[in-house]
Amino acid sequence: MTEHPTFATPFDLPCGARIRNRILKSAMSEQLADDRNDATAGLATLYRTWAEGGIGLQVTGHLMVDRTALGEPRNVVLDGASDRAALERWAEAGRAAGTHLWVQLNHPGRQSPAFLSRRPVAPSAVPLAGALRTAFRPPRALEGDEIRAIIGRFALASGIAREVGFTGVQIHGAHGYLVSQFLSPRVNRRTDEWGGSPERRRRFALEVYRAIRERVGDAFPVGIKLNSADFQREGLSEEESAEAIAALAAEGIDLVEISGGSFEAPAMTGFRVAESTRRREAYFLAFAEKVRRHVRVPLAVTGGFRSGAAMSEALRSGATDLVGLARPLALYPDLPARLLRDPATAAAVPRPTTGIRALDRLTMLDVTFYQGQLDRMARGQAPRPDQSAWAVALATLGRYGLGGLRRSRA
Repeated sequence: MTEHPTFATPFDLPCGARIRNRILKSAMSEQLADDRNDATAGLATLYRTWAEGGIGLQVTGHLMVDRTALGEPRNVVLDGASDRAALERWAEAGRAAGTHLWVQLNHPGRQSPAFLSRRPVAPSAVPLAGALRTAFRPPRALEGDEIRAIIGRFALASGIAREVGFTGVQIHGAHGYLVSQFLSPRVNRRTDEWGGSPERRRRFALEVYRAIRERVGDAFPVGIKLNSADFQREGLSEEESAEAIAALAAEGIDLVEISGGSFEAPAMTGFRVAESTRRREAYFLAFAEKVRRHVRVPLAVTGGFRSGAAMSEALRSGATDLVGLARPLALYPDLPARLLRDPATAAAVPRPTTGIRALDRLTMLDVTFYQGQLDRMARGQAPRPDQSAWAVALATLGRYGLGGLRRSRA
């Protein structure tokens, strides 16, 4: 690493791969699969757009490793039945201009909506809290052989990703999905080899990493996205998260992307962010600074970045090696190129509203507004940052209807 890296400074991963600059496109769920949960031409168009916009590393929205366990109805599934030709076209498009394109691998665990999973699985039979109980069925606890089978699915998916041309994989270990559930003492109440202590709770994440590494070899990048904390009582703490990062670093992980929160406490969206944190823009930078003092592992921080000044300062501070962007890239796909030309560039990211809170919630406007921008780019159209919130809300109502929205709100 250089003493004072800039956006344009390349970054070398422990496995030997080089990322051309310090800007990472973090995962956003595209929901652009076809009815068989295979990749579509729209995904290739979307990721070529970002690649040509100057990004150094882009991570796909989560691909599911088990087609019987989906987080959303139009997730891409990566398994032995996947359309490899479609995946190859996607990988080739996303590698344009020397960009790294990594697949994010995920299993939703208990965060599989009721209309998709009659009986989701989790480390323990702990349902989601509050109003989410109506959207997600109570899970059953996984058996030991099922846990091993899921680990094998992560490994299989990583091997396919490498074979079809993706340049790395990222394990989704954040935001309340299955890997995150194993790490959380709130959700993982097992007393066997997979729970009961911090060491045993993080065993699942470590075994997934080991299985993937065995499958893809030492020269293929493998990263993980982890919560700094769950932001819930009895959830994953910063201390346990830091210990998990140290354990993964000792195993040789190539990159740790830091985020936070879950469906129950969505810290990754700026939920209950302190004003001092908001001024720094990056929601999880303070945690990265703590990790950096004790562990030498490549880090990326995602969540809240809007201005080149804040991103540059985060890089100069040494707290993070890469700056992660998501929603800004849904509106300005060439933002990396702009930052490389002018580090003072900033992105205005609206919080759309119709002015009617109930309608905003019903149509999930804070999500569907940005989802619509991905849809536009997938069709070869430019995003519309100034798009009317009313137009998005009405289009969402027309697409799903009231009944469909009640289901899809999961």
